[in-house]
Amino acid sequence: MLYFDTSFLTPLIRDEATSDAVRRFMAILPDDELVVSHWTKVEFASILARDVRMGGVSKDAAGAALSRFEKLLGASFTVLSPAVPDFTLATQLLGMFLTGLRGGDALHLAIARNNLARAVYTLDKGLLKAGQALGLPMSMGIAQG
Repeated sequence: MLYFDTSFLTPLIRDEATSDAVRRFMAILPDDELVVSHWTKVEFASILARDVRMGGVSKDAAGAALSRFEKLLGASFTVLSPAVPDFTLATQLLGMFLTGLRGGDALHLAIARNNLARAVYTLDKGLLKAGQALGLPMSMGIAQG
C-alpha cells in the first residue's frame, strides 16, 4: 500500500511547480497500490474553498477542479475511511508535542501506520520530517529544488 497525502496529489489537479514531476512519478506506480483517505478529500476541498474565499479562483473553476480530483481518486485510488483507531493514534501522535504535527497531518500518519503503508508520499516538508521521526516510511517521491 502506497499512501498519499493531499500535498502530493494537489499538483495533479492544479498547475504547480511540481506538477510535471508528480505526473511522471505517478505514471510509473501500480494503480492497485495507490491509497488515500476520505480526509484527503476534505483537505483538497478545503484548499479550493480557501482559494475561492481569497478570490484566487472562481466557484466554477473550483468545482471543476474538485470534480477532476474525485474522478482521479475514483479511477486510480483506494479511499480508506478513517476509523476510531486512526483518531486515537492521531491524538497520541499530537500528544507527543515533539513533532510539530497539525491535526490533519497526524490523521494522515495514523491512517498510514494503522494500514501498514509501505510508503507515505508527501511534499510537505514538515510532515515528512515528523513522519520520519516517528519511524514511518516517508518519501517526497520526486526531487525538489
